[in-house]
Amino acid sequence: MKTRYLAAGALLAAGSLTTAQAATQITIATVNNPDMVTMQKLSPAFEKSHPNIKLNWVTLPENELRQKVTTDIATNAGQYDAVMLSNYETPIWARNGWLVPFDNLPADYKADDLLGSVKEGLSSDGQLYALPFYAESSITYYRKDLFKKAGLTMPEQPTYDQVQKFAAKLNDPKNHTYGICLRGLPGWGENMAFFSTMVNTYGGRWFDMQWKPQLTSSAWKQAATEYKTLLNKYGPPGVTSNGFTESETLFANGQCAMWIDSTVAAGYLSDPSSSKVADSVGFAQAPVAKTPKGSHWLYSWALAVPKSSNKQQAAKTFIEWATSQEYIKLVGNERGWVSVPPGTRKSTYDNPNYKKAAAFAPLVEKAIQTADPTNPTQEKVPYTGIQFVDIPPFQAIGTRVGQTMAAILTGRTSVEQGLKQAESFTDRMMKQSGYPKKQ
Repeated sequence: MKTRYLAAGALLAAGSLTTAQAATQITIATVNNPDMVTMQKLSPAFEKSHPNIKLNWVTLPENELRQKVTTDIATNAGQYDAVMLSNYETPIWARNGWLVPFDNLPADYKADDLLGSVKEGLSSDGQLYALPFYAESSITYYRKDLFKKAGLTMPEQPTYDQVQKFAAKLNDPKNHTYGICLRGLPGWGENMAFFSTMVNTYGGRWFDMQWKPQLTSSAWKQAATEYKTLLNKYGPPGVTSNGFTESETLFANGQCAMWIDSTVAAGYLSDPSSSKVADSVGFAQAPVAKTPKGSHWLYSWALAVPKSSNKQQAAKTFIEWATSQEYIKLVGNERGWVSVPPGTRKSTYDNPNYKKAAAFAPLVEKAIQTADPTNPTQEKVPYTGIQFVDIPPFQAIGTRVGQTMAAILTGRTSVEQGLKQAESFTDRMMKQSGYPKKQ
């Protein structure tokens, strides 16, 4: 009798093992931004409708994610089956043969619904290599209640001179409210994403047409001086530890009178469940200085399948779901329409539910559509990109220059000396990488 029960138990265990083995487990590497955290929380809906696919999540801070994913893909390690990347990496990695193309999207995915500029940024030779989860530009957030109390009016598009005056008037560190919050955390996609737009609007550029670095130009010096003044005089303490996520939290907690950053935060800041200032947050275009060119960026977080994955079809199935109209509807129904991933689909901006919930939607759509990566600066440049340069060495260059900008903020170096060091490093990296390329 005992032997029979043991045999039956063994059969049950074997059956459970077979069922578990039948499911394909894919590992997804993603950044820890609120929209991606929401995706992880809603993913049981995908597993329910796709019982043969199980999801394993690796969620990391932005800089760490970039480093680990780049290393994994470049070395063909195959640790990840789906990765979060941007419109910087996608065309470069596609040309390197590191990504699987999305060349047979199902009809119900409605690829024609994707915004053209976003789709183009994730393509190489007309072929999509990543699908956009959300897309963003940059805008100015401000506290309408604080502006009203101080008798100030925010223009539709402020200048940096006006921003500095507003910050000075509204700075109230005794009550833990600061005139302005900006990214100070070093990284090509952190402080340099914002700071590059400052350089652009002050009339600067990363390189001239011969790929010679321009980091000691008067425009770079003016932008760096303004950046340092804003954060040292009117910013929160410990600013070099604040990236996008930390700054978003500060603003949502009522500690920033203004914040210039990604449009994707608009939904989070407008949601009373995540923001203490939801009722008083205002929106304006990103500031300008000497030229509107390159004053606001165009960026997308997207999902792609590395060539090194041996579970490519399962990973594609998940990515198609996570970037679909169906997923956007799921977020709208479960979390509220103000929280849906923005900037990817025309249908989102045509949706009456979204229009009603997101007062900021027209401003965000305008910012995304008017950002032009092919014409990002006042003077001509040999590269594409507003807050980045679309060449492989830029990842190392941008990160190193970001560290220099942090050193300028903390006073470890002066603006002039810091930019001199940054230009020297950039020049050395470009020469080592073979720039300018021989025709």
